[in-house]
Amino acid sequence: MIFSIGFTKKAEGQFNKLELDVKKRIVESLDRIKVRPHSFVKRLVGSKYFRLRVGDYRVILDINDGALIIMVIEVGHRKKIYK
Repeated sequence: MIFSIGFTKKAEGQFNKLELDVKKRIVESLDRIKVRPHSFVKRLVGSKYFRLRVGDYRVILDINDGALIIMVIEVGHRKKIYK
């Protein structure tokens, strides 16, 4: 059971603006969670979404267990992502 990963348009734009080394770390983290995503993420309080911590950056995810899809909703620095 390997999940596939998709990006929303908003997340894709945010991801493309990041520096190259940050992008690499995020891609590596997303590759790592493809097999058992729930053991790497935390549920956001009061939300159906999850967060993945990558250094000072956060990746907001929606995990669809039935379709084996991890959808990246937002990507950004931890200071700005929750606002």
